[in-house]
Amino acid sequence: MPINLPNFRNFSCLRGLTGIGGAALVLPALLAAPAAMAEAADDAGPSDIQVIGHPDPEGLLPDQTAPKAVSAISADFILKQAPTLNAFQLVNLLPGANVSSSDPYGLSTGSSLTLRGLGQDQIGVVMEGAPQNDIGYFYAYPSQFADAENVRQIALAQGAADIDAPVVAAAGGLLSLTLDDPKSELGGLVNLSAGSYDARRVFVRLDTGTLGASGLKAFVSYSNNRADNWRGAGYDKRQHIDAKLLREWGDGNRASISFSYNDAKTSSYPSPTLADWKASGRDFNYDRQYTEGNANYWRLYRAPFRNFYVAAPVHLKLGDRLAFDSSAYLQLGHGNAPYGTQLATTGNFLGTEELTQPIALPGAVDGVAAVLGNWTGKQLRVGDVSKLTLQAGAHTLTAGLWFDYGTDRVTQSYTSIGADGHPVDQWGYQDKAIRTADGRLLAYENARTVTVTKGFFLADSIAVSPRLSVDLGFKGVDVLRNGRNYLPGPQSKVRADSFAALPRAAVHYKLDDRQQIFANITTSFRTPNEFALYNSYYGGELVSQGSGDLKNEYSVSEELGYRYIGPSLSFSLTAFHYHFRNRQVATVIDSGGALVNSTINGGSQTSYGLDGEIDYRPARGVSVYLSGEYLHTRLNDDLAIGGDYLPTKGKRAVSSPEFQFAMGTTYDDGRLFGSSALKYVGRQYATFMNDESIKGYATLDLSVGVHLAGLIDAQRMDLRLNAINVTNPHVLSGVYSITPNALATTGRGGTVISGSSPAYYVGSGRAFVATLSRAF
Repeated sequence: MPINLPNFRNFSCLRGLTGIGGAALVLPALLAAPAAMAEAADDAGPSDIQVIGHPDPEGLLPDQTAPKAVSAISADFILKQAPTLNAFQLVNLLPGANVSSSDPYGLSTGSSLTLRGLGQDQIGVVMEGAPQNDIGYFYAYPSQFADAENVRQIALAQGAADIDAPVVAAAGGLLSLTLDDPKSELGGLVNLSAGSYDARRVFVRLDTGTLGASGLKAFVSYSNNRADNWRGAGYDKRQHIDAKLLREWGDGNRASISFSYNDAKTSSYPSPTLADWKASGRDFNYDRQYTEGNANYWRLYRAPFRNFYVAAPVHLKLGDRLAFDSSAYLQLGHGNAPYGTQLATTGNFLGTEELTQPIALPGAVDGVAAVLGNWTGKQLRVGDVSKLTLQAGAHTLTAGLWFDYGTDRVTQSYTSIGADGHPVDQWGYQDKAIRTADGRLLAYENARTVTVTKGFFLADSIAVSPRLSVDLGFKGVDVLRNGRNYLPGPQSKVRADSFAALPRAAVHYKLDDRQQIFANITTSFRTPNEFALYNSYYGGELVSQGSGDLKNEYSVSEELGYRYIGPSLSFSLTAFHYHFRNRQVATVIDSGGALVNSTINGGSQTSYGLDGEIDYRPARGVSVYLSGEYLHTRLNDDLAIGGDYLPTKGKRAVSSPEFQFAMGTTYDDGRLFGSSALKYVGRQYATFMNDESIKGYATLDLSVGVHLAGLIDAQRMDLRLNAINVTNPHVLSGVYSITPNALATTGRGGTVISGSSPAYYVGSGRAFVATLSRAF
């Protein structure tokens, strides 16, 4: 989907707070002082009272026993953050997580997450066990996920997806969202928020409590969020509904069904090149006013989308040693990612067919008119993962099946705009789109793809001793794509079928009650994006040859880790190594003057590094969290471009900062609370030739609040102020679109390969959000 950027108007009653940046850095320490003195007083008490440690007040480093790297955040941490933040923004402190967002509130679809240098089309995302990635392009859009108030935990496995996870492209790891269960008692929650850029948000949740003898309990929530763009003209709107129905019975049996509906119209911010950024900085925006023929008007870049997700996980105990699990899911989505462009009444092509008759263009001047270019997608996805787990002595045996069926209807058409610049139809519906003289849809792309995924997995977890366990597993996955290209030309039907064998193994050893070591080896794969199947045409000429014969990317990764879980100090350290074969590289190429999406085989790549995180709790209610990553990447092959090769062997991978560091502090004494979140991301290359990059940068978020329960009644009530990106650095925060080379380069064969400029995310501006939260 296209993306773009914002406007700067602080919420009027908070403007005076913009100077808190430096002073607020010491806020958590000052707030911690009373608690620290109280602890000292406790220690001076009777000798039979002992302080044995302090629990983690925010769940930033929950206890883990998995034989792989896993980091997580809990609801205690989430509920102290700005309520608008999406799942990518919330995991920004965790090791290896490099997050770029087009706006401070996480409303835009323009969010990017990389893990250990691997992009979000390499990261599996599941919510309540149901996949959230697009089956055709493997991207996930966090602005569409459940509201933060309904999320109990977000877990981030940086290198290895679970064997039963219904994901394909997950070499970069797995992001798992678990929703809160409905409460056992009747009640509810109301959150009211207001902030910078005229931001307004309402969230309401109702819990039914346990419904009589049925044992059923449920919740339903609704949120409405609106904010002006933080730079440039425009605004974002989002309405969202979450619901969950749960029944638990017997000894551990449980069945639930959850629903999530999202209806949003969000801005697609312009992503500058380095030259654009140097010339205009944050003023690189779409035009606020419309003039005749203007294709850069902001209303032409607002993306409407509606999505509906259903997940129905079931866990049944069939006996003392046998259990059955099933996770069925359904996804429906429809929307448009539009853009402004110009169209002529003559000289047009439909595929390879030249249109000899002029097309009708309302408002055309001298045969040319500004129009809305549509990128419309309509998706349906349904599937299920089922497994049996048998406990047989020292063995825990698991066998399961995965089936997934998805359809993706993609059309790039054109819609007229009125004299005031308003599109006739923002959604890009075909009945309102521009037609050829003989009534056919005028389209640059017109295709339907069916993807069928079938998988099976077998695993055995062997308890060799009370301290030592060994896990062995094998997963086989087949991905079949069948498609139809509706454009006139040499291509009609497309087909690609591939199978991947994915073995894995892991070892976990408990040195004692507090210390663990683990090691694992995991394999992963991904098929080429679905657009790689289709021909692309420009001016009636074939500019990109679709193919069903592209090889799958295949990766092997290893981890070696150590964990310590103490009463007041916990930490983990993980060394990792990756080797990729047939690395699938999604990029943009210039073919005969047309910029077209393409997937090319990037050859072999090796990556290795070190992840670490520490959580120190010096006093009750106080936590200091540190994380960091060192990452080394190396391209092992030259990159094929046309009939030559770019000399990329030995270069660093794109969007792969060598160093990242984060620090988070929290304080909560039962009345006052506060937090800080500091993140540094190092230099990132934007081309495979490493001839263009963006500098490292740092961001800082702060919050302060007060628990008001007991002042009015016993119900929970909080008032908090969140400051997002408080230091307001003017930076490029990530790579939006990569290119092979920015500068003209002589290939290995002597050909001069012209360069093209990458585009970037602009780091969002400072924002303040005040929230009143009331339970009833």
